[in-house]
Amino acid sequence: MTIGFIGIGNMGWPMAANISKAGLPLKVFDLNSDRVQAFAGEVGATAASSLSEVGVGVQVIVNMLPTGADVRDVLVGEGGLAPHLAEGTVVVDMSSSEPVGTRDLGAEFEILGLSLIDAPVSGGVPGAEAGTLTIMIGGEDEVAIEKATPALKAMGKNLFRTGPLGSGHAMKALNNYVAAAGFTAAAEAMLVGEKFGLDPAKMIDIINVSTGRNFNTETPIKEHVLTETYGTGFQLGLMTKDVRIAADLAEEMGVNSPMSALARSLGAEANDAEGEDQDFTYAFRHWAKRK
Repeated sequence: MTIGFIGIGNMGWPMAANISKAGLPLKVFDLNSDRVQAFAGEVGATAASSLSEVGVGVQVIVNMLPTGADVRDVLVGEGGLAPHLAEGTVVVDMSSSEPVGTRDLGAEFEILGLSLIDAPVSGGVPGAEAGTLTIMIGGEDEVAIEKATPALKAMGKNLFRTGPLGSGHAMKALNNYVAAAGFTAAAEAMLVGEKFGLDPAKMIDIINVSTGRNFNTETPIKEHVLTETYGTGFQLGLMTKDVRIAADLAEEMGVNSPMSALARSLGAEANDAEGEDQDFTYAFRHWAKRK
């Protein structure tokens, strides 16, 4: 079985590399052709020069792209991939896409004789490099999921079936909202404590052996905010997008969710001020400057 992989970015590179390490034949494509050639030379994969080429002779296509809009454009937009895929091909969207949009895209795929499953990830670049990502799998096409599973197992340690198509993307957005809310709360606590006279580094040491401990206090804040390196590898624009998806989903479901709405607003404010391409920990710098 040959796997096609689209999107060789910070996450996509190590994820695709682990597919190749698992012994699965791999074809890769990215808009950055130099990056594709570098990846192919280092890993031993086949470099595709176009979308149509990456779809030839593959049984599973993996997308790791920034947004749901990018996924739709690549698959069914003008010059998109879908018409070049053989009937029965499985497309795995590992991007952070809108859940409702994923369901709509799946309906279009059915008409074309293709299968779509969503399988977004959590674990960041370290998890992608180690092949220990948590993967949230949405879809009820058992044949398609079985076909994609060898590639998913090559990239992840914890594979969860979350429900029907789109549920993986819903779970990913809600997880990242919880993470972003935790980061925001820890950042505010540090700013308040520092203003009172507490040492921020000592605050984090205490929190990390107390009930306030979480992923953000243990890694992003301790290793990137306190050191002012701001280099987790996860962009502020992507965090802002995921929180927006979660807050929008709450509204679509008719759930009164004021905390997600506030996190959406604070993230968007930091994104506008610092820039979407900056590391998400740059949000702390912006919040520190607020009056």
